[in-house]
Amino acid sequence: MSLFSFKYINPNPLKKARLGTIVTPNGTVKTPAFIFCATKAAIKGVNPKQMTDENTQFILANTYHLMLQPGPDIIEKAGGLHKFMGWNGPMLTDSGGFQIFSLGHGSVASEIKGKRMNDWPKTLLKITEEGAKFRSYIDGKIHFLTPESSIQIQRKLGPDFVVVLDECTAFHVDKKYTTNSMRMSHRWASRSLAEFNKSDDGKQKLYGIIQGGVYQDLRQESCDYVNSQPFFGHAIGGSLGAAKEQMYEVVAMTAEKLDSSKPIHLLGIGGIIDVFNGVENGIDTFDCVHPTRLARHGGALVKPENRENKNKEHLNLNNSRFRDDFSPIEENCKCYTCQNHTKGYIHHLLKAKELLAASLITIHNVHLMNHLMKKIREAIQNDSLEKEKRYWTL
Repeated sequence: MSLFSFKYINPNPLKKARLGTIVTPNGTVKTPAFIFCATKAAIKGVNPKQMTDENTQFILANTYHLMLQPGPDIIEKAGGLHKFMGWNGPMLTDSGGFQIFSLGHGSVASEIKGKRMNDWPKTLLKITEEGAKFRSYIDGKIHFLTPESSIQIQRKLGPDFVVVLDECTAFHVDKKYTTNSMRMSHRWASRSLAEFNKSDDGKQKLYGIIQGGVYQDLRQESCDYVNSQPFFGHAIGGSLGAAKEQMYEVVAMTAEKLDSSKPIHLLGIGGIIDVFNGVENGIDTFDCVHPTRLARHGGALVKPENRENKNKEHLNLNNSRFRDDFSPIEENCKCYTCQNHTKGYIHHLLKAKELLAASLITIHNVHLMNHLMKKIREAIQNDSLEKEKRYWTL
């Protein structure tokens, strides 16, 4: 009997938004769900119990960073990521490809996935059919990541879900490069699958990745390839365009071509309005550093009635006006932070550069994202998703 399963229903058969259940050896996920990024086997500033207390279902760790520090052998010796970090729920690792290629050419980070310039030195040395050669940002040592070694590393890390190695293409490259890269990623995926099947003990499942950039014919080709393979789930990756409107078009045209019997994940997207758009197109899970990274810079996600600017989903608690504001981030919020601390106190912590500031805001942002996903699931069930979207995205 399989330790994994995915079932879904469309409460309104005329709409693509759906409710699902992903069963894993480490717990069950109700979808749509948000996956928080524990990049280096930690949610920065927040421990696993705090994540669980705020109703977190699912987290993600990063193969690229963990292969460099502390190394997969150490984590395997510790009993895998779950035991190593003390997380008792479902977990996914990415393949390492996104970090290698984004750090290599510095382009992905300035696109729709965050628009954050990365000032790290470029570390990608060479991409070949065999794999990717890169320099460690930690000690400068040369590494070579192949589809096979990525799977081997993820096996040692021990998450519930692992991902095939792919090349994450940038928006500025032309269609010819995107085509060749996508087809190489398909060959890499086949190699990843073959390596995965060598040691399949039923305790992990593999996701395939859809590439093809902004080109509809390439996305169709990539969907056809992934649909033809025995992956447990699909992950939509690659460049999604240079603006939100284009991103929505790419996500919509990709999601509708995928085998709906499998869970669909959207890589690297976490804005509230973007989540709604994805859900409307049948996306089941999302991951992004946005909620936790925002918190470390003093940004607290809030509901629409508590926003200062309708174009921003958060309050900047660094602002001096919060100095003597002794109300919680949100009056009606049930998170630990709002039940115990005020905006004035958090403002003080930020100005004093106390680590507790980031922890408290992270707890709130995690709670809000989980609350958002719960409200989305309720709205799908009640056929009121459009109304819920209007409330959150005014």
